[in-house]
Amino acid sequence: ELPGLPPDRDVEFKIDLVPRTTPVSRRPYRMAPDELKELKTQLQEQLDKGFIRPSSSPWGCPTLLVKKKDQGGAKVFSKIDLRSSYYQIKIREEDIPKTAFSTRYGLYEYLVMSFGLTNASAFFMYMMNSVFMNELDKFVVVLFIDGILVYSKNEEEHEEHLYTKFSKCAFWLREVSFLGHILSKKGVAVDPSKVEDVLNWKQPEIVTEIRSFLGLVGYYRRFIKDFSKTAKPMTSLTKKNAKYLWDPKCEEAFTSLKKSLTSAPVLAQPDVTKPFDVYCDASGNGLGCVLMQEGRVIAYASRQLRKHEANYATHDLELAAVVHALKIWRHYLLGNTCHIYTDHKSLKYILMQPELNMRQR
Repeated sequence: ELPGLPPDRDVEFKIDLVPRTTPVSRRPYRMAPDELKELKTQLQEQLDKGFIRPSSSPWGCPTLLVKKKDQGGAKVFSKIDLRSSYYQIKIREEDIPKTAFSTRYGLYEYLVMSFGLTNASAFFMYMMNSVFMNELDKFVVVLFIDGILVYSKNEEEHEEHLYTKFSKCAFWLREVSFLGHILSKKGVAVDPSKVEDVLNWKQPEIVTEIRSFLGLVGYYRRFIKDFSKTAKPMTSLTKKNAKYLWDPKCEEAFTSLKKSLTSAPVLAQPDVTKPFDVYCDASGNGLGCVLMQEGRVIAYASRQLRKHEANYATHDLELAAVVHALKIWRHYLLGNTCHIYTDHKSLKYILMQPELNMRQR
């Protein structure tokens, strides 16, 4: 736990306003007795530590309580969740009144960066990346806000990579749950708890429910072969002015996506010192690609055809699939050896053609 205000640093969180913005103040939300009890506890705790102070600011937003969970070649992992992460950054003095929030017990304002501020997460990520700049991609991954993953090839290296312990951290794990994935020496897999959420999802009845379902499943699209092709009947219902009609094709897509996630493979972790294999294919429904290494799948990728691409010749569609793969996996392939496989033999000779049309260029 932080004992009090963080030390002065070279950087402070700033809140810049759009020109001619006027202060906004809203009355507090009504809360249940248990929520009021928790609010009072948190207010006193943050007052004692100096994170907040009573305010007379013309600004004021209502308080909202949100429950928080308590909580290539890498074989040993440690997961670190920073405690009170945002509170480790001070707010610029002249911007403090803009953080005012209203409660049943009065108006308060933050002296440290609070959760919910626009750009707070991006600013904190910038700070984290600055602190770990020399360790990033060597044995430290700062993947999401205050979540730090330390990875090593063996236990001896891991001991050197760890310097301190925290009660919220999990050390020396052979398998770790991180951002909805299970990481182990075998590779990357979908977190079973997320699969359960998908399996329990009821048939969507409105467009927003379709978008929510596709958003959750789409987060794991790298595990699902031909994701875009499978989801097409459902995505067509989300288009502007589309009539909502849940037909057998939508039901089949809904069921198939659930099944695909429950049987999703364990994806290999990429090794940038070894060559990559990229398999590409195209059809009238969309583009599909697979990234592999030494016979193991690293990721799947796919997308539906755009309107103008529906008129492409087969040759250009197959080429579009190759371009799509090179773009989305650029961070893996750039500077490394990669072999591209396609079932359209004529693409072998595209670089030998005396002239290319604008699309092929």
